[in-house]
Amino acid sequence: MKAVILAGGKGRRLQPFTTTIPKPLFPIGEKPIIQIIIEQLKKNGVNEFVVSLGYLGELLEAFLGNGSKFETKISYVREESPLGTAGAISLLPKMEDDYIFMNGDILSTIDFKNAYENHKNSGAIITICTYDKKEKSSLGILKLNPNGDVVDYLEKPENIYTISSGIYILNPKIRNFVEKEEKLDMPELVKKLIKQSEKINTYAIKGEWFDIGTPGDLEKAEQFIINNNKK
Repeated sequence: MKAVILAGGKGRRLQPFTTTIPKPLFPIGEKPIIQIIIEQLKKNGVNEFVVSLGYLGELLEAFLGNGSKFETKISYVREESPLGTAGAISLLPKMEDDYIFMNGDILSTIDFKNAYENHKNSGAIITICTYDKKEKSSLGILKLNPNGDVVDYLEKPENIYTISSGIYILNPKIRNFVEKEEKLDMPELVKKLIKQSEKINTYAIKGEWFDIGTPGDLEKAEQFIINNNKK
């Protein structure tokens, strides 16, 4: 089983920290994010990785090497200019089988092996791994009737949204929908697939999920990893 890890972003939300260190190399506990991802995938049966490089890519390649220190195989593709969250698909070597495709700043308790099997059984061109994220409003919300009268007042309600986790499983034929070195984000690709009536599957992540986008997210993920290692 193969996995592609996107590691070319500039991490603007974490500046100035990302001025000299690419986000996937940020330490969580004792290990960089990307090492935690690779080790987690390895435990779930992934034996080969492709890392998509861009911003400060030389630092990532220097750290990861050919993968031998992680007892795996790592190769690279390079984005000469930013290609978005799906454009790197066009740079990949020919894939013989379905593969995991994910952002290099995501940590979760996902069962990758189970997600992969779910995808294969679905026959879909893409499986979007989802997460139910709770968002608490900072304001009171009014409910009005058609006349504008207040019928309810919700004080800082909490809503649950099903979101894309940044983890996907792709069938190789998805490459037919991405032009060579086309700048393309995943939402645009998914909309293109919907228009073509392609089957799109989902897999719900149970447990924890962290998008390392802000210092606060980094702190939460680090605390989770530290507590989990104590068990």
